[in-house]
Amino acid sequence: MDPATEAVVQLVLLFFVIFDPFVSLAVFVIATQGMDRGERNRTAIFAVAVAGILSLAVLLFGQGLLTVLSTTLEDFRVAGGIILGLLGIRMVWGQSLATSGIIKKNSARAVAAIIGTPLLTGPAAITTIMISVNDFGMLITGLAVAIVLAISALMFYQANLVHRILGQATLQVISTILGMITIAWGVKFIRIGLGI
Repeated sequence: MDPATEAVVQLVLLFFVIFDPFVSLAVFVIATQGMDRGERNRTAIFAVAVAGILSLAVLLFGQGLLTVLSTTLEDFRVAGGIILGLLGIRMVWGQSLATSGIIKKNSARAVAAIIGTPLLTGPAAITTIMISVNDFGMLITGLAVAIVLAISALMFYQANLVHRILGQATLQVISTILGMITIAWGVKFIRIGLGI
């Protein structure tokens, strides 16, 4: 496997963990239960579009943002590592917006916006995109993010089927495992940021 392909695979796995479409899928299934298929599909498209637009903005302007905010990439690595650690802990404990009541009685667009951010593209994803652009370049990072968002969109389109096949318990087990990986990445980011 050539270095570019290896980098894409590595980043796809990382972003898949951070975007955590399984948790978003669980929220999506619960939040769209009363919708017909067409409205559910439109909600899926809008959610992924929100995540995609935010990811693209960070991809293109993230480095300039560091200059504007008078901070360094190392500072962002440490901050991102802390966020990843906290996100991982929430995932391991099974906490998500699905149980918080925040999505109840919201419109399709509001549900899609919540799934797009902070669920799919939250602070951890934003920080990781910025760091990945610095480490791997804009093209490889953008390709990895696009692949993960495409997978997320396919999962949302088949939400009921996926949920039926896996079941809530399986989704939680997967989310817990991904949470442990996320904590490990958070530790790595902090260690690199501090030069340890």
